[in-house]
Amino acid sequence: MAIMKRIRLTREEKEIEDALLRGEYRPVSREDFERTKRLIARTAMELRRRKKDAVLNIRINSRDLDSIKKKARNLGIPYQTLVAELLHQYAA
Repeated sequence: MAIMKRIRLTREEKEIEDALLRGEYRPVSREDFERTKRLIARTAMELRRRKKDAVLNIRINSRDLDSIKKKARNLGIPYQTLVAELLHQYAA
């Protein structure tokens, strides 16, 4: 008989697990996933073409930065590009 090891989840992982159990996530088709991925890549390319003529230095929580970097990695874009796009969308 195999013994299952009890894994201790981080707060963020626990929140994700709870959301899964509540049914807040739904599966997407491979086609939808790929379409979304292409749209994100296209947006990232457009953002790179947009003239960047100002510098912004901010201090943020390291967990937030790690989360942003992870999300950008999952999207296949640099995290600075993701942050710049989020700021652009908010400014617009």
